[in-house]
Amino acid sequence: MPELTPFHLAIPVHDLVAARAFYGGLLGCLEGRSAENWVDFDFFGHQLVCHAVAGGEHEQPAHNPVDGHDVPVPHFGMVLEMRDWEALAAQLKAAGVAFVFEPTVRFKGRPGEQATMFLTDPSGNALEFKAFRDIEAQLFARQ
Repeated sequence: MPELTPFHLAIPVHDLVAARAFYGGLLGCLEGRSAENWVDFDFFGHQLVCHAVAGGEHEQPAHNPVDGHDVPVPHFGMVLEMRDWEALAAQLKAAGVAFVFEPTVRFKGRPGEQATMFLTDPSGNALEFKAFRDIEAQLFARQ
């Protein structure tokens, strides 16, 4: 797989202190530049910018059924090496994170078999972390 350049993603948050605790504290993302109403994070080598927005809760995300799970849409996240995914899953469970759905394996025995877990940040943004035993063969495998 060719080396990828970092992506940039900006998301709305309601509380930068909570965003710093979640992304910086819980997920261990290093903080970059910031201002009064936004903060950059090194999200696994990618630039994630949390922008403080006024208002209440986000609209509830839509859901699509995927292999027996109601996957929240929109969502973002990372494809990790299996050992890193397993370590993150253990870390999040030990921290008492409330998952949208618990770490699991979906598409078992089929093309694209993957370990996956979903959670939300304090502002309701949905995140997915996934891993494959063989990323190159499985990431874009067709069913």
